[in-house]
Amino acid sequence: MIVRIMGEGQLALADSHLVELNKLDDELLDEMESGDQEGFRRTLNALLDEVRRLGTPLPDDALEPSELILPAPDAGLDEVRQMLSDDGLIPG
Repeated sequence: MIVRIMGEGQLALADSHLVELNKLDDELLDEMESGDQEGFRRTLNALLDEVRRLGTPLPDDALEPSELILPAPDAGLDEVRQMLSDDGLIPG
C-alpha cells in the first residue's frame, strides 16, 4: 500500500502493518472525540512515526497513487476531522 503523509512524501507500507496502526488510529479517534488536544497531538505523532518506521520511502520523483493519505504532523483537530472516514484515518 502507498501512504502519503501530507507535506512529507510517500511510503510503501505492507498491509500487514495495518492492524498495529489501527490501534493508534482508534486511540486518536477517542482523543478527538473527548477533545484531548495533548493526547491527540501525541498520538498523531506516534502514528506518523510508526508509518515512517515501518514504511519504505518512495523516491521524490515517484508519483504513485496514494491509497492512504495521512495528515501532516502539525495538523489540527479540525483538519484531521475533515480527513476521517467511518473507520478513522486508517481503514479496517
